[in-house]
Amino acid sequence: MKKSTQFKQLIQSPQTEYLMEAHNGLSAKIVQEAGFKGIWASGLSISAALGVRDNNEASWTQVMDVLEFMSDATSVPILLDGDTGYGNFNNARRLVKKLEQRQIAAVCIEDKIFPKTNSFINGEAQPLADVDEFCGKIKAMKDAQNDEDFMVIARVEAFIAGWGLDEMLRRAEAYRQAGADAILAHSKRSDLAEIEAFMKEWSGRHPVVLVPTKYYSTPTVRFHELGINAIIWANHNLRASVDAMQKITKKIFTEASLIHVEKQVAPLEEIFRLQDAEELQQAEKKYLP
Repeated sequence: MKKSTQFKQLIQSPQTEYLMEAHNGLSAKIVQEAGFKGIWASGLSISAALGVRDNNEASWTQVMDVLEFMSDATSVPILLDGDTGYGNFNNARRLVKKLEQRQIAAVCIEDKIFPKTNSFINGEAQPLADVDEFCGKIKAMKDAQNDEDFMVIARVEAFIAGWGLDEMLRRAEAYRQAGADAILAHSKRSDLAEIEAFMKEWSGRHPVVLVPTKYYSTPTVRFHELGINAIIWANHNLRASVDAMQKITKKIFTEASLIHVEKQVAPLEEIFRLQDAEELQQAEKKYLP
């Protein structure tokens, strides 16, 4: 089954589904092996892994290179965190064509101004995109796709910018009518109050995706009760790897030895397994003289 079709079924599932963050080929493969049905290619995580800020400092073609490795390493669908679409409608529709070529199942774009700033950094000071301009971008992206199952998800930042429920609803409805396949409702509160208010008024008129990074203590059963279609665990593989690398690097530097760290890290054999080294060995026997 096509990755785009897998993702469309995931979003339209009667139960709440879950996507896990990855930021390169290795982490994408780990996510798939854990059992997740889909992968969130996080803009924050990919930019951080490249050593730059989440402000479109990594070009969209550099992000595309990372995505190609992620897609090649996995068979489950990938949803790209596409920031603002990397420009205007013309950049965004070209993005769709390039994503389809790499078998990326879907893209999420947010209604902010290019270059974007991460939503959790001084969010209320960030201007939002003009609604009509953003609707035009969605329409252009939907018109550009060749795969009927490719999905464009509109991320609404009204709560992040402090604009309230009415503006959140106005924007979400406009994006739905413009052709967005789902709405990502974003909030930075530590509770679910904003999301609950939105879902009550939204009344199930279109699929909704959440990113509960700040309201992580919410029981997941509550998401199902609200009728949320998908939950994104948005940056935890990156954060876990940073924590592990900082600790092990400091330990090796301090002790100038590997004696106490070798058993704390994955064995080389596990790295070779994740790289599928055995397949190459078998292929060498088949193809090399």
